[in-house]
Amino acid sequence: MFFNLPTLLTWARIVAIPLIIGVFYLEGMSAKEQNLIATVLFVVFAATDWADGFLARKLNQTSAFGAFLDPVADKFLVCASLLVLVHLERADVFVALIIIGREIAVSSLREWMAIIGATKSVAVHMVGKLKTAVQMTAIPFLLFNGKLLGVIDTHFWGTWLIWISAVLTVWSMVYYLQKAIPEIRAKSR
Repeated sequence: MFFNLPTLLTWARIVAIPLIIGVFYLEGMSAKEQNLIATVLFVVFAATDWADGFLARKLNQTSAFGAFLDPVADKFLVCASLLVLVHLERADVFVALIIIGREIAVSSLREWMAIIGATKSVAVHMVGKLKTAVQMTAIPFLLFNGKLLGVIDTHFWGTWLIWISAVLTVWSMVYYLQKAIPEIRAKSR
């Protein structure tokens, strides 16, 4: 199941990372062109997150490897994009530290909970899904960094959304920790 269609879409998110970053190093393009291409790439590859899950279920091609790779690809794509945005001075380093730190902490927590047989206590929750949705809206807004349709100031809205995402990031981490602590205490006796 390493190379079925859903897993290939997941791999595409990982392959997209150097493409999105590389756009900003291409010569002969205006900043607007670079922003537009990076935004389109991010949106297209972020959409594969929905598509790979849908196709895995529809084609009955779910696998343990796919279940492992999917969140890893999401985290790589988000973290790499955040680092690009910090480098371009479109996102605050503090926001990136919060989001990336949470991803490391929650991934480690989930691994630990799997070891002690309590994965259900840290299953994906609505606040985590909301955090992801806000992040996946903020990042392309900040990559675009201009007026969308001549009206929407994507830098302004992207900045607000990435900060809201940081708050949701902390909230979701606290939620998962609250769910995990009783299990951890019970298993450590």
